[in-house]
Order: sequence, then C-alpha cells, then structure tokens
Amino acid sequence: MKNELSPSAMLDPKVILRLRARQLARPPQSASPDAPSLEVLEFRLAQERYALEIRHVREVYPLKELTPLPCTPAFISGIVNVRGRIVPVLDLKKFFDLPETGLTDLHCVILLRSDDLDLGLLADVSVGVRSIPLESLQPSLPTLTGIRSEYLKGVTSDRLVVLDAARILADPKIIVQDEPEA
Repeated sequence: MKNELSPSAMLDPKVILRLRARQLARPPQSASPDAPSLEVLEFRLAQERYALEIRHVREVYPLKELTPLPCTPAFISGIVNVRGRIVPVLDLKKFFDLPETGLTDLHCVILLRSDDLDLGLLADVSVGVRSIPLESLQPSLPTLTGIRSEYLKGVTSDRLVVLDAARILADPKIIVQDEPEA
C-alpha cells in the first residue's frame, strides 16, 4: 500500500480499518529496556485501580470461604484456609474508607508474605501483572489523603495507585492483639 492515498481510498472502510489495524499492531513504545521498572500485580477496589509489587505477592487465591472473626477491627474481613495455612484477610476498602459493593464470585484474596507474616488482601478483581517504569511514578495525588497516602508508593499517569506492600505488612495497626474480656 502506498504512503499517499487518494481521497476516494480514504473513504473506503476496508482501507481505514487496515490502517487502524496496522497502527494498533505496532509494539508499544516504552522506556528503554535498561530503565528500572517495577513488576506489579494490578487489581481493582471500588472502581479504582491499585497495584502491589509482585515481589511481595505469594499468590492470588479465589475467594471461596471467608470465616469471620469476632473481636477484630472492621477492616479484618476474616480468615481463609489456604492449603492448611490460616491467613487473616484485610479488607482494603474498609481500611481505606472506600465504598463497599458486597462480595461477588470475582473477588479474590491477594496473599502477601513477609519474613514473619502472611496476610491476605481482599480485592474486587485481579487484573494481571504488568511492568511500570520507575520514572513514570509520581509521588502522590491531592485526592489521596489520610490512611491511603501512608501506604502509597506512587501513582502512574494513567491513575494506577501503586501501594507499598512492605509498609502494609510492617504496620502494627494491622496486627490484632486484643484479648476478649472474660
């Protein structure tokens, strides 16, 4: 096909679709391969897009049975049994004060692991793994205030909020040490 098209050819739907397909088929232009980047797991919470560094994620587990726990803060949804391991599940929507939509079949638990703690994060849906150039991370948005800003690693230009999983796992607020009164 020629670089210059006649006006009548530009009106032909097949020509237009072929040009669009050629443009969409080009590999995405990204930062140089040597540029530092983050591998993240992207997920959704209440119509917002979040991500966690993949190095902290052990696995994504479909939400099957969630056992509620008495005497725990509201942001602890309960516990799940993952191959014989009992893992507490933190509901980030309650923790970040986001609107709740109820549980569906699409909900999943993102299992995080640190040296001394296994923790599940309840997510509306897991989107997938992607690479983000470090230079594309912006420090924060003015709308992210309060508790969400404490766990923020950065925000991309397409409004993906990258959370600091290490900070979440190290926070003493998520450890429940209350004893029920006798």
